[in-house]
Amino acid sequence: MQVQQLLRIAGVGVLVTVISQILTRAGREDIATMTTIAGLVIVLMMVVTLVAELLSNVQSIFGLY
Repeated sequence: MQVQQLLRIAGVGVLVTVISQILTRAGREDIATMTTIAGLVIVLMMVVTLVAELLSNVQSIFGLY
């Protein structure tokens, strides 16, 4: 499951990069910037979920309640 999450994050990064480049070359730098920010927010939400899961696992392993 962790590999799937990493591939999703990489996929979002590639997709955002391609869309941003297309919009930049079309002269829509403002929309390209917004697309990049939206992609960053999506990836940060995925990473926060993974970090919360990691901390939960560490807490259960060491018995910290």
